This record gives sequence, C-alpha cells and structure tokens, in this order.
Amino acid sequence: MADVVYLHLGAPKTGTTYIQDRLALNRPTLARHDVRYPIGSNPDMFRPALDLVERPWAGLQRDVEGEWDALVRRAQRSKGSVIISHEILAGANREQVERAVTSLAPADIHIVVTARDIARQVPAEWQERLKHRHVSSYRRFVRRVRRRPRSEQAQSFWQVQDLTRVLERWSRQLTPDHVHVVTVPQPGGPHDELWRRFCRAVGVDPAWAPLDSVRRNPSIGSAETVLLRRLNARLRKEGLQQADYAALVRQLIVHETLAARTTADRITLPPNAYDWADEIADRWHDWLVGSGVDVIGDLEDLRPVRPEPDAPWKDPDRPRQRDVTDVTMEALVAMVMEAARRTPPDEQLTARVGKVARRLRER
Repeated sequence: MADVVYLHLGAPKTGTTYIQDRLALNRPTLARHDVRYPIGSNPDMFRPALDLVERPWAGLQRDVEGEWDALVRRAQRSKGSVIISHEILAGANREQVERAVTSLAPADIHIVVTARDIARQVPAEWQERLKHRHVSSYRRFVRRVRRRPRSEQAQSFWQVQDLTRVLERWSRQLTPDHVHVVTVPQPGGPHDELWRRFCRAVGVDPAWAPLDSVRRNPSIGSAETVLLRRLNARLRKEGLQQADYAALVRQLIVHETLAARTTADRITLPPNAYDWADEIADRWHDWLVGSGVDVIGDLEDLRPVRPEPDAPWKDPDRPRQRDVTDVTMEALVAMVMEAARRTPPDEQLTARVGKVARRLRER
C-alpha cells in the first residue's frame, strides 16, 4: 500500500481539469519520484469517483459499479505517495467519506481542496450546468442559490461549493495538518501559480512534472449561453441521446467552437449580490483561520473582487440579438463541417437531421 494518499476533492470549477491533465501527462516522470496517479485505463478518475458518490449521472451509475474498489486496489499496489483527484468527490456525504477513508487505510490520508471565491464560482457553475443540458436562466439560478436553500439547484450547488461544509464532511477523521486548502489565484497572476500551490500541497517538486497542459475548461459569454439554453430546450423534445449530446453539443459546439471566441463577454455576479458574496467570504475566512488547517496561497484570493462602482453590468439573459445570431451561425457552421467530415456519411444521423428538419418546416 502507498505510504501517503492525497485525496484531491475539487471543488468543481477551481482548475481541476488543468491539474488532472497535468498529472496524467507527467505520470512517468512523477512515478520515477514515487508519486503515482493511478488512473488505470481511463483518462481520468471520473468513473471511480462516480461509483463512490453514487450519483445518477446520465444512466452511468450501474456501469461504474466496482470502479472505486478497482482504484483502491491500484493504490494498494503502489509505493510512495498516491494522488486521487476528481471534483465530484466534493459532493460525497458522510457515509461515502467514511467508505473512502476506510478503504484506503492504513495509508496516511491527506485531503486537498482547491477553492475559489464564490463570485467566480456562481457563474462558472451555472455555465457548467448548461453544458449538461440544463435550461435555467442566470437570474433564476442566482436567485435560487442565494434565497432558496431547499431548492434542488441550491442544494446540489452548495453540496460541492460550500467550502466549509465540504471540509467538515471530509476532515472529521483527520488532524488539521492533514487538510490542505489551495486557494485559486485571482486573474492576472502567473500561469502556473495554481499548479505550484497544488504541488506544495501534495509534496511534489514542480520540476518533476515539466509537461504543461493545454486543456482548458473555458467560460462562454452571454450570447453563447442563450444559444445553449435554447438548443437544450429543443433537443429535450427531440430526444437526443446523451452520448450524441456530449460529442456534438458539449465538445464540438461549446468547447471547440463557442469557447474559442475571443469576443465573448465575461459573466459576473449581479452588482447587488456582492454583499452576499462578501458574507460568505468572511465565513470561510473565519472557519479556515479557526480550524488551523493548512492554507496554501492567500486567503484574500477567496474574497470577491468588486467591479468599479460605475462599471456597467451586462445581463447574461439579455444579450444583443445580433450577437446571438452570430454565435448561432458559428455553431451551425461547425455542425455542417463535422457532418461533411464524416465519410461515409452517418446514415442514422442524416435520417435524424432530416426528421428534425421536416418537423421544423411543419411548425
């Protein structure tokens, strides 16, 4: 069994994609220093994490049964230190946390949580949900997160995004020196600062992982989110399969096309929500200082950066129609080029497209 296991829990939208990709890219050099990232035959640790937290994720729950135990067995065969990382681990309940910690015994368990200020997390989480077929407006999402704690949207948000609640669930059996909180730098800092902070948390020399990741999980703007919400609503009616949605909408349209646009505006909190965000930052600050856990980075990184008092705020639900038309055209071009690339043509896809087209003509 490994001597030390570092459980990196996320939270979601805190640079986890970048960290995980860099760990995967540098597995051989890290292993030479007795640091293992045991992903097995999969590109990441999503399947084991999903097995642990038992969430109904697009019908995959049965398919991932046994994946957590398989990951534990790979960790048991390792020497030195092991890093386990996936952001959905942040949502584990107390029983699931108990299972995770117990299954990895007798290794020395540390947890690592990457944390970002709530003002950046709210719009980022909303956009991530849209990329998983949701249709909620930004106004409704923010209102529910702030004022309707019992709503499904709010509960699922705070289960993974409330830093203190995540730490309380995961740190019950650990001493403060085994709990590491890595703050995500505010924009404008060095490109690799988050990576360097993460390396400090898991006892890795950054020189052991020289290959940088080019993968990103970038944000999209207001016009792009309006297009995505409308598309999600229509595709619900058409019954598009999850695998097709992931490949054609999330990957091709969103990640490869819309996220690459340089003119997209940045979505921020509504101006009247910053007092609320500051209250959360104060609560997180007081908890972290009082708990004595290891904080790597600057606690001020967890405090929202307010816009200038006279700065205009753009409502993400109300972009200019011309901008929505432009991004719609870019998405359509991407789809046409993808269809042309497929040789021989996908007859099943062509038939579905024709069926949809006929329905649209009839309306």
